[in-house]
Amino acid sequence: MNFLRGVMGGPSAGPQPSGADTIQKLCDRVASSTLLDDRRDAVRALKSLSKKYRLEVGIQAMEHLIHVLQTDRSDSEIIGYALDTLYNVISNDLEEEEQEENSSKQVDDLGSQFTEIFIKQQENVTLLLTLVEEFDFHVRWPGVKLLTSLLKQQGPQVQQIILVSPMGVSRLMDLLADSREVIRNDGVLLLQQLTKSNAAIQKIVAFENAFERLLDIITEEGNSDGGIVVEDCLLLLQNLLKNNNSNQNFFKEGSYIQRMKPWFEVGDDNCGWSAQKVTNLHLMLQLVRVLVSPTNPPGATSSCQKAMFHCGLLQQLCTILMATGVPADILTETINTVSEVIRGCQTNQDYFASVNAPSNPPRPAIVVLLMSMVNERQPFVLRCAVLYCFQCFLYKNQKGQGEIVSTLLPSTIDGNSVSAGQLLCGGLFSTDSLSNWCAAVALAHALQENATLKEQLLRVQLATSIGNPPVSLLQQCTNILSQGSKVQTRVGLLMLLCTWLSNCSIAVTHFLHNPANVPFLTGQIAENLGEEEQLVQGLCALLLGISIYYNDNSLENYRKEKLKQLIEKRIGRENFIEKLGFISKHELYSRAAQKPQPSFSSPDHMMFDHEFTKLVKELEGVISKAIYKSSEEDKKEEEVKKTLEQHDNIVTHYKKVIREQDQELEELKQRINTLTSQNEQLQATVTQQVSQIQQHKDQYNLLKVQLGKDTQHHNSHGDTFQINGIQTEEVSKLKEELEEWKNKHELLQGQLKEKDSVIEKLNSSQLETGTTEQSSQTNKFGGLEHNNELQKELEMLRSQIQLQSAEISKLQMENQKLQVMNAAADPALGDSGTTAATSSELEARLEQEIKELKSEVKALSEEKEALKQHLDSSSSTVAILQDEKSKLQREVAESKKEQDDLLVLLADQDQKISALKIKLKDLGVPVEDEDDTESGDQGDEDEDGDEEEQD
Repeated sequence: MNFLRGVMGGPSAGPQPSGADTIQKLCDRVASSTLLDDRRDAVRALKSLSKKYRLEVGIQAMEHLIHVLQTDRSDSEIIGYALDTLYNVISNDLEEEEQEENSSKQVDDLGSQFTEIFIKQQENVTLLLTLVEEFDFHVRWPGVKLLTSLLKQQGPQVQQIILVSPMGVSRLMDLLADSREVIRNDGVLLLQQLTKSNAAIQKIVAFENAFERLLDIITEEGNSDGGIVVEDCLLLLQNLLKNNNSNQNFFKEGSYIQRMKPWFEVGDDNCGWSAQKVTNLHLMLQLVRVLVSPTNPPGATSSCQKAMFHCGLLQQLCTILMATGVPADILTETINTVSEVIRGCQTNQDYFASVNAPSNPPRPAIVVLLMSMVNERQPFVLRCAVLYCFQCFLYKNQKGQGEIVSTLLPSTIDGNSVSAGQLLCGGLFSTDSLSNWCAAVALAHALQENATLKEQLLRVQLATSIGNPPVSLLQQCTNILSQGSKVQTRVGLLMLLCTWLSNCSIAVTHFLHNPANVPFLTGQIAENLGEEEQLVQGLCALLLGISIYYNDNSLENYRKEKLKQLIEKRIGRENFIEKLGFISKHELYSRAAQKPQPSFSSPDHMMFDHEFTKLVKELEGVISKAIYKSSEEDKKEEEVKKTLEQHDNIVTHYKKVIREQDQELEELKQRINTLTSQNEQLQATVTQQVSQIQQHKDQYNLLKVQLGKDTQHHNSHGDTFQINGIQTEEVSKLKEELEEWKNKHELLQGQLKEKDSVIEKLNSSQLETGTTEQSSQTNKFGGLEHNNELQKELEMLRSQIQLQSAEISKLQMENQKLQVMNAAADPALGDSGTTAATSSELEARLEQEIKELKSEVKALSEEKEALKQHLDSSSSTVAILQDEKSKLQREVAESKKEQDDLLVLLADQDQKISALKIKLKDLGVPVEDEDDTESGDQGDEDEDGDEEEQD
């Protein structure tokens, strides 16, 4: 301790040692002292000097401090001092005063150099990872801070060392579970540095359950109302998800998107937001945008968009969008977020179209946003965000495009309310150039890749002033161009006209119909103007080139050849191509082509739209070729186009015919299946009736046995009895009923013979019919099988009738026995009481049995009638199947004939196409692969048709 007091500046008679000498003595003490207390005191002294004498301590003491970390791990206090000292040496986070004092020492270089020395031996980083695992606060916290500082100074190198270290990343993930908030919060900062620009580490951290832990921390801290810890967690989540498709998919599959919804729950009173809450909510919105960014793979973006709609996140964002009192920067970022959540997703776009602002009367959210876009008093960034939102709403949304354009058409204009179309027209012709540009770009997106709406927009008429006739929207745009307005306004109108006229010959004809348009364009292109006007010249050249390329030669004075001659005389082909190239060479064009979101540093730089840059890239080359083509080449190209169009029409027609035939075949198959099911139901009914007949048969046999027993009993006792007049009448009735059953039996046998003859005729006709087509064979076999089943049913009915005839014969025999018994009975015998009692019992039994026989005969007659009706329905089914068979044969024959004609026509067309392709190649025209693809597809369809015929 005396040594320490001497070093720290105690009273001394001699001269005071310098800082470097003191540090050297302390280093010697650390290296040579055998007592742990002495080494601990020396390291504590180095820590106190490390901020003021950073360079000296780093140079002289780093090696000794690393040695302490290796050898004195049992003492947490000296390890903590050593880690703090190394942190002070390596870290650049100094106080402001110290930064001013040491500004000449190049602080940033010092930290980087000392870090490089420390990580030169990879074992040092591995040792540090081991120390971070210690639970002792005095070891773990300085270790986390030191590792964070190393990552700040030499991030990629330290990341690589941790990545190859066994369980290196997993050890650091344990910091998020530490109950001490200081260590947990610094652990979040450490992981921020660790995951920067390293996809491999990002994946490991994500699969170590980082999402769950971070979202739990955000929830514990109060979501957007939380402090700086929430901000740090959000920054770490951004590191894990941005440009990492694997982690984005894992985040979505883990249902973590649903846990983001509570972040955006705002109350009615949105006044007085703290700066930290604004920052947190801003980062939360950015995190949503990371998941649905247009730069992500389309499939991943689409799945995240759907998940956000289903969990209610989109609805929550729209609530913020329409809320009052929300800070301007949060409102702007919310608009950008909603834009990317709905971009290209039809379900989300439809929902956004249905959102209304809480006004009186309610207005659609789109209309309210457009009002902000064309209002020059609104902030510039907010207007850009609204334009981006409108573009995303119309992206791949033909339904939305139609709704916007319909508000401009005369038949749908509502004078009582402001529509989107009226706002766009108002912005298009206002005095504010930025409103002109935004409205023109928005209207161009309503026409993007939609030829039908381009034609419908030609019907829009505008009333310019009182007393003057209305003019078309197209004419009004060209009028403003010719008036020499601001550059930004003219650029916006020219982009709108180029989008409108591209791939729409009718719009080109309307544009050329005004005799002032072509001279204006040629005059603009031919002049030698300043740099600002070069962009306008290039766009005028593009518009004139579109008028040539998509010209259908319907106007005699403005045919393709005459327009090219005019360019040759007034401008010159080379000069025209040079002016056309001004567009793609412009700096603002390159910026706009990078991403869909319009982001400009100032309103003056707002010149190009992202989608328009794609159009320029597509048309620049074809227009340049079209300018140099001769009239003969144009004619040949037109002939080729017409021939290809005719071929496409023929192919489309026959594809339609084949589809119709397929539908008819499917319908016939369904009808066959229906008939088959009906047949199965009839078979089930017959089976049920057979079982009922069997039951009746069993009952009859039982009655017969009982009657035989009674007859034997009377014969053995020699009893005689007399049949009353009533019994004689019952016997006569039974005889009459037996006669009727015989007649009915003969009629049924005649009907069965007739049905047998019909079935034999059907079998003979089916055997004679040829089996050329597979579909007809299937139907015939179905008919034969059905006829065979009907024949089996008839055989069963015949057997049942035979059984019933046998039963009738048995009844006849019983009747004869009764008659014999009546003839043998002696009327004189019967005076005794025993004979009278026996006679009365027999009479009662006979009456009962006669009644039962009557009921049985009645039931059998009803079953006979049911079987007869079933036989009639079976005969009608046979007739229907015979008609269906003949229809199917005719339809199959017609289908075969049409398919043969189609094959012949397609073969001819293929020969013509190949000849035309050869001509095109001879002329130097590149042949697109789509023709080959279509012909390949047609060949595949022909092969499929052949396979169906074989089936």
